[in-house]
Amino acid sequence: MTSYDSFSTIQFSIENSVATICLNRPEAANTVNLQLAQELHRAVIACEEDSSVRAVLLTANGKLFCAGGDLASFAEKGEAISQELKMVTFYTHDAFIRLMRMLAPVVTAVNGAAAGIGLGLALVGDYTLASAKASLTSAYTAAGLSPDGGATSLLVQLVGVKRAKELMLFNRRLSAAEALEWGLVNEVVEPEALQERARQLVEQLASGPTKAFAAVKRLVLSAEKNNIETQMNSESRMIAANAKTKDGREGIAAFLEKRKPEFTGR
Repeated sequence: MTSYDSFSTIQFSIENSVATICLNRPEAANTVNLQLAQELHRAVIACEEDSSVRAVLLTANGKLFCAGGDLASFAEKGEAISQELKMVTFYTHDAFIRLMRMLAPVVTAVNGAAAGIGLGLALVGDYTLASAKASLTSAYTAAGLSPDGGATSLLVQLVGVKRAKELMLFNRRLSAAEALEWGLVNEVVEPEALQERARQLVEQLASGPTKAFAAVKRLVLSAEKNNIETQMNSESRMIAANAKTKDGREGIAAFLEKRKPEFTGR
């Protein structure tokens, strides 16, 4: 296992092709200050740069997943609060975009309340797993602020315009069961089973055809902006490219030979 000791607001390690990013400010409800934003950004880039990483697990220590931005640290900046927020959102937004676009699939394990930018962090994964005790809320307008962390885009995509506005205007708190019903999470498990189930998911993904998974991520991201002809053209190019990869050839051979494929991520 490769551990990174230079982090203090997160825990970061890579083992058996799985990178684990764990928010580690439980005493501050895992709220995002500038240091956490910068460390999250560094960890995500480390995932991109390490070719051994084939899946990423994003989770948190403590009772809460992430209670949003660290408003106390922002308020301390006085008249420089605008500059501070621009820096925090610069690092977090770039990290979020990289998570959505990186080759490796990302599983988010939401262990407790996710509010504000924590909501965006919960939704940014390709697969979102939630504890039965988790909850999701926007929370921004309750503090006189507008959303960040991609919430205005992700919520509209997942629940539609009307429900997205409802969540952001009224700061409705969704239970894990409601979030599942609304399509904001993929699966809900009992709290004591969360980390085991999350580990099972990332290990399954890490043993799969990484380049094919990357193609799925890219195609889904482009689907909304592309017309059907453009999207089909992209699908054609990507399936042809994947058929030439080592995993593509292995997958076809395994299917024809009626055996389980052994993917290597190449």
